[in-house]
Amino acid sequence: MIQSVRTMLTCHWAARRIQRYLDSDPAALLDQNEIHRLEAHLAECEKCSAAAAEYRQINTALSRWAARRMPQKDSVAHMRQVVDRLVRGDIQ
Repeated sequence: MIQSVRTMLTCHWAARRIQRYLDSDPAALLDQNEIHRLEAHLAECEKCSAAAAEYRQINTALSRWAARRMPQKDSVAHMRQVVDRLVRGDIQ
């Protein structure tokens, strides 16, 4: 029972630091002891390592989304004209 309480407390401690660890935010850096402790916990705890993996996936998805280029305005205008002509029946 003591082990499960210890694990629960360690998970709670880790959960509050995983995002800061992954972001490496200069305003909220972890010290070397915290990094070592968190990495050791992530290596042992399936639940917390899954949370870290989920955060990484979200970060990757957001990075890809932010890197997308917007279509050129001329292309969008042309497509609108084509759709308008299709709706009016000018194009079959």
